[in-house]
Amino acid sequence: MTDTATTYDWPALVAGLNALLRLKTTPIGMKLFESREAMEAIPKIRRPKAIHTTDQIVGMAARLGWTVGITAEDLVGAQCQAVIGLAPQDEEWKSGKRYVGVWHATLDDARKRQEALSVVPHGRFRAMAVAPLASARLDPPDICLIYGTPGQMIIFINGLQWKGYKRFDWSVVGETACADSWGRALSTGEPSLSLPCFAERRYGGVPDEEMLMALPPKYLPIAIEGMQALAKNGLRYPIAPYGVQNDVRAGMAASY
Repeated sequence: MTDTATTYDWPALVAGLNALLRLKTTPIGMKLFESREAMEAIPKIRRPKAIHTTDQIVGMAARLGWTVGITAEDLVGAQCQAVIGLAPQDEEWKSGKRYVGVWHATLDDARKRQEALSVVPHGRFRAMAVAPLASARLDPPDICLIYGTPGQMIIFINGLQWKGYKRFDWSVVGETACADSWGRALSTGEPSLSLPCFAERRYGGVPDEEMLMALPPKYLPIAIEGMQALAKNGLRYPIAPYGVQNDVRAGMAASY
């Protein structure tokens, strides 16, 4: 899944992100493994002593700076396991019946939500690990996870679009929004923006103001190069308010 032919200067990439975006949360990586042993061979990896959600495992890396590895047995249930391919996406899972009356009005609504989720196919992987990107312990990770405000995210996206422009189309599944971020990025290899859901905020510690961008490592140098070019044009984060009553012509002349 990972492009192992490319090498990355992880501390330099993280320094670039922080300089351009002033991130408050640690950029992290996520990597899937075909065996428990391969995951446990990662330097300084921690293994959970309790049952967690994937949101909590991601939060340990992003909020605490830990390197953490899990197998399906460490996760609370099939929903967390299935999104990253550690449990079958079988008929029981697809039915969504446990969510009826909680997240959805009918069994049909719940099934439609389950079918809408982007997930890693089951069968190949047996473990997963997360770690701060700057540690280079998952060299390289399958995907990078970057938390930030909407203002930081639009500048990051503008950086991706500086050269080789493409339109990004993202969706919102609602609950289980990790399928919009790491599920989609792992399964498609494309940048994936999400609005973290109730569980990510309640259990993963994601603040109200943060969104999540998940993307393969190859996109980080592209985004940084683009943001650096935009910054030279005065298009940078933080975006300074111009004032709702000022004559707009001077500002517009510089940026449009």
